[in-house]
Amino acid sequence: MYLVMKEPLLLEEEGDCEDHANLLCSLLLGYGLEAFVCVGTKAKGVPHAWVMTCGTDGTITFWESLTGHRYIHKSVNPDEPPVAEQPKPLYPYRTIGCVFNHQMFLGNCQPSDSVEICVFDLNDESKWKPMSEEAIKSVCAPGATTSLPPFPPLCASTIDASVTSNEIEMQLRLLVSEHRKDLGLTTVWEDQLSYLLSPALASYEFERTTSISAGNEEFQDAIRRAVPDGHTFKGFPIHFVYRNARRAFATCLRSPFCEEIICCRGDQVRLAVRVRVFTYPESACAVWIMFACKYRSVL
Repeated sequence: MYLVMKEPLLLEEEGDCEDHANLLCSLLLGYGLEAFVCVGTKAKGVPHAWVMTCGTDGTITFWESLTGHRYIHKSVNPDEPPVAEQPKPLYPYRTIGCVFNHQMFLGNCQPSDSVEICVFDLNDESKWKPMSEEAIKSVCAPGATTSLPPFPPLCASTIDASVTSNEIEMQLRLLVSEHRKDLGLTTVWEDQLSYLLSPALASYEFERTTSISAGNEEFQDAIRRAVPDGHTFKGFPIHFVYRNARRAFATCLRSPFCEEIICCRGDQVRLAVRVRVFTYPESACAVWIMFACKYRSVL
């Protein structure tokens, strides 16, 4: 049995890296974490902004708001002898100039602004120079900003999740059948197998929105029961933030693994597809699609 999981994006609407980092930092602060926006560079000196959280145990975690990736920072000691083994950074960040949130602004005053050798003890003023509280308050002092009207409440979604899910699924079935016909292949759908894919998509969305893994042991057990001995199952889940079936199908075909499922050849090939649409305020939505196939393995 094979299952490929596409890495979900954390923030996928309009905005540059600075906008996304500010939004993510605000969300993490709202969840009670000690979070900061980091301003620095990536490879080749490209300016960039990302988010950092400081754990109660001293762990420093970097958050890339454009992808949802998280990295644990482990400082490299530049005074260690060359033969000493040093941690290899996995994050793409190269330099850091300052960090800030809604209460603090700290400038990096360490001998080097290289991220990998930075010490993130923000209470050490020999390493991080804080801006005075008076200067910070002056930015948001009465009259320092434009008076804006209160934001209107979020509007409820106008999308019918069940109807939209069914519509996209039917469109994808037609697209798959047409694509296979062009390849000289017939298409046989198995509704029961499609039905079994639903719980997995629900757990993927739950994990995407909460970062809590719901586990999929039950899903895997159900699939094992549905796939006869001597047969192979392959599944490919993928996430979108739009409802255009043709556009989603074209994206899926760019994945070699998904194309292998859609264009599956073999003995007793049965195809399945399931779509689940999850709605949110302002008619935003998360669309999960899983393509799957089962076929008899030929030795």
